[in-house]
Amino acid sequence: MKATYDPSAVESRWYDVWEDAGAFRPEINPDGEPYSIVIPPPNVTGVLHMGHALDLSIQDVLIRRKRMQGYAALWVPGTDHAGIATQNVVERELAKEDISRHDLGRERFIEQVWEWKAKSGNRITEQMRTMGFSTDWTRERFTFDEGLSDAVRKVFVSLYNEGLIYRGNRIINWCPRCHTAISEIEVEHEDEVGELTHIKYPFVEGDGYITVATTRPETMLGDTAVAVHPDDDRYRDAVGRMIRLPLLDREIPVVADEGVELEFGTGAVKVTPAHDPLDFEIGQRHGLEEIQVIDTEARITAQGGQFAGQDRFEAREAVRHELKKRGFLERIDDHHHSVGHCSRCGTVVEPMLSLQWFVKVQPLTVPAIESVKEGRTRFIPKRWENNYFHWMENLRDWCISRQLWWGHSIPAWYCDDCGEVIVTEDVPTVCPACESTSLTQDPDVLDTWFSSQLWPFSTMGWPEETDDLARYYPTSVLVTGFDIIYFWVARMMMVGLYSTGEEPFADISIHGLIRTPDGRKMSKSSGNALDPLELVERYGADPLRLSLIQAAAPGHDVPYDEAWTDAARRFGNKLWNALRFAVEHMKIVDVPVDGGYPDDPGPEDSWILERLAEVTAEFDRLFDEYRFSDAYGLLYNFAWAEVFDWYLEMAKGSLRDEDRAPVTRATLGVVLRDLLKLFHPAIPYLTEELWSELGDGSLLITAPWPTPPAATGPEGMATMQDLIVRLRRFRSEHQISPKTPIEITVNDPDGLAEEWWADHLKALAGCTVTYGEPPTGSAVSRVIADTVQAFIPLEGLVDVDAERKRLKKSITDGESDLERSRAKLANPNFRDRAPAEVVAAEEVKVASADERIAKLRAQLEELG
Repeated sequence: MKATYDPSAVESRWYDVWEDAGAFRPEINPDGEPYSIVIPPPNVTGVLHMGHALDLSIQDVLIRRKRMQGYAALWVPGTDHAGIATQNVVERELAKEDISRHDLGRERFIEQVWEWKAKSGNRITEQMRTMGFSTDWTRERFTFDEGLSDAVRKVFVSLYNEGLIYRGNRIINWCPRCHTAISEIEVEHEDEVGELTHIKYPFVEGDGYITVATTRPETMLGDTAVAVHPDDDRYRDAVGRMIRLPLLDREIPVVADEGVELEFGTGAVKVTPAHDPLDFEIGQRHGLEEIQVIDTEARITAQGGQFAGQDRFEAREAVRHELKKRGFLERIDDHHHSVGHCSRCGTVVEPMLSLQWFVKVQPLTVPAIESVKEGRTRFIPKRWENNYFHWMENLRDWCISRQLWWGHSIPAWYCDDCGEVIVTEDVPTVCPACESTSLTQDPDVLDTWFSSQLWPFSTMGWPEETDDLARYYPTSVLVTGFDIIYFWVARMMMVGLYSTGEEPFADISIHGLIRTPDGRKMSKSSGNALDPLELVERYGADPLRLSLIQAAAPGHDVPYDEAWTDAARRFGNKLWNALRFAVEHMKIVDVPVDGGYPDDPGPEDSWILERLAEVTAEFDRLFDEYRFSDAYGLLYNFAWAEVFDWYLEMAKGSLRDEDRAPVTRATLGVVLRDLLKLFHPAIPYLTEELWSELGDGSLLITAPWPTPPAATGPEGMATMQDLIVRLRRFRSEHQISPKTPIEITVNDPDGLAEEWWADHLKALAGCTVTYGEPPTGSAVSRVIADTVQAFIPLEGLVDVDAERKRLKKSITDGESDLERSRAKLANPNFRDRAPAEVVAAEEVKVASADERIAKLRAQLEELG
């Protein structure tokens, strides 16, 4: 083996070996119980970012462990066609040649997109391979695959036939730059300092006016009412009266509606049903006219009178100017508010009334809510259920049509002669109403989320009754960030239950977002985004994976620090060196056959085997609760603090003893064997490499998961280790060279010390041991561990005066701590409010401190 761990050398050779061996396919365990995960499909335009690295690392540790446990573990990879994102990418490429998609025409443009995908669309999947993610590439899917497109059409037609898809005029998010409706997840809200314009709306009859406040005064041109809350006494007499719309002199009513917030602005709001979702709903409840005053180019329409043709922001200033000129402007205040921007181009989104296709979601939400309430699908952590319920219970109908060319075409045709709407899975040739053959397909495509919501079952072959669908659906778990619970998870639940009658997954494991160390969001625009592939280049894929897994507490954001990955790389080097030590002292024949454990182990061997069994059991418990950070934190600490720092050091003496060496070699072999297995899901490359050094030519990726039997170690091990630590500290505090031998007398009233202690005290603390009563007649220092005391003659070893000073300082410090604890216990508020176990722990702390101070005083007396 090389002297040091080189991640790049290790990680370059194993992926192809695994893939060629068929290790990523569930068929590697043909008789295993099925376990399945579908990857949240990244955009085909995308590159791997830190969020992907976290999300996919979690999925990989799940799938690798289940594979080793004998499950037929399937992890389905794939990518999303990403309608607007992909179309924008290709349009930018064409623009470099001064060509627009309209120059090419729809058919040729779509060909260009397919050509781009063939050339550049696999970048993210190559990056997934670099990270070591063990997806079954033989089952890779794309949301535009023929089978998945069949599923899209089938679901659309079925929902339409049941009245759950309809075409109508409703408020949507419109991007004036991309010229399409966009989904909520494609709107990025940014906090901005804007202006709240207060406008006087005079009554038609009598004196007086109502003041309304708006951040978008240009939309007042489309107002058809002013609304107040029915419980607002300020406007009780105004409800039902008519007011005159400033600038346009249109008479509009004052209506009472519970959708109005009493606290916002003046409590009275302008109602523009064609340009605001809440206003649209108020308009529907009160039968208000819908007047569109902003068009698809974000310009004022002819309905805007003198402002027609102006850009919306130009019109905003012009409207304010005219209001002031005519005496309708009361005042303008600075106002912090959230403004929606198109995530693809940054343009401010315009809420707009538009004829689009919608899904009627309410009937679909009921069974999806019941599934979670009744426990058929679990959220982990459970608290995310409340967010899910809130979203589901307040969901508006979903706009699914997009004015794009790249995407699943809406399977709807219009008869050019009679206007009949024909919705069908197959291309129709004749109108069923008038038998005309002149039919035109709807030019729009479906929202990308419409196809991705079918992902858990469409990737398994639905609507065909395939073997994969029967065996692996419903899937076992969905791993995802909390940011898409609403946009993707909720929709998968709804359509999964609707289409298959089953929940698409049993568990939903939610993780947080990757943030900067100070908690800020990572983004390219802020210049603080990290490229995971650059981190892989610096530290390796395994260290990055391990550092992300260890930091990912369920449901919490990850304030990523690059130092974590550097520490994980150093841990890899420590593991590498442990295996180097092992292979220098043992051969594969020394390791019991896979799953076997040594017979008749010595004290240190039985101790580490006991700890191995305890840690493995606790690791499995934490893992099954999706507490990956706790599981790998536990394993990391066990490996470093107990195996590397203690057992390997204790084993060195045994390996030099011909009688004890065989069982120690066997113990060392199985401990490292099982450590490699336990760490494999998180750091697969390094563990596979080390397995090849320790193993018998088999692959670790398909080795069985460890199940060490319970073992019983010696009772005094922890006390002996504590004693060694304290003796080492004594050397350090007194600057005694490790090479200087120290003779100690060990007093052990409770019989904790055993004969085998002597070897370890000599090897690890440099002390020769005599058991018995404390020596008399000369200055000594005492080192205390539990009830065991080690007496160290100081003559010729340390400066007695300095030792007195040290003891006095230790007593003073101890008394200060003791006084604080006693004061805390004397405080009635602490005793009344703190949990009982906290109070009890503080009482134990006082008793221990009392005892320790007494022993320190005794040591001081012994010095004379």
